[in-house]
Amino acid sequence: MARYSRIEVARKMAETGMVPLFYHPDVELGKQVLKACYDGGARLMEFTARGDFAHEVFTELNKYALKELPGMIMGVGSITDAAAASFYMQLGANFIVTPSLREDIAVTCNRRKVLYSPGCGSLTEINRAEELGVEVIKLFPGSTYGPGFVKAIKGPQP
Repeated sequence: MARYSRIEVARKMAETGMVPLFYHPDVELGKQVLKACYDGGARLMEFTARGDFAHEVFTELNKYALKELPGMIMGVGSITDAAAASFYMQLGANFIVTPSLREDIAVTCNRRKVLYSPGCGSLTEINRAEELGVEVIKLFPGSTYGPGFVKAIKGPQP
């Protein structure tokens, strides 16, 4: 289960200002990347669950972080349904990131007090995410948006 509350995770995100993301099927390479990010000051890592047996890699990286990297907060991205979100939370994910806004995942995360960060692409989606209790959204796909979009939406949706 998650070791950090969604409020703690949101605060760390605000404090750090970045969340590195990573996926590779090789656990040892993953540990090296995780350690390098940690040594560089990152205290959050989004593991993107995209490959075969990704849950096994996440489990090993999360165990490594808990044992060797005090204060490192592991989360999982590329989640597409509530069952997968629940599964990764059982493996210790402290936050869940999705490529789109999913109400079922918002409810699942809220029940467990785990931070949920959906990918949103419009002011309507951002507003709906806020209504569902989301503290932090992810503009997705990121290459589509620029500073002008962020500036325009910050007024009505800070």
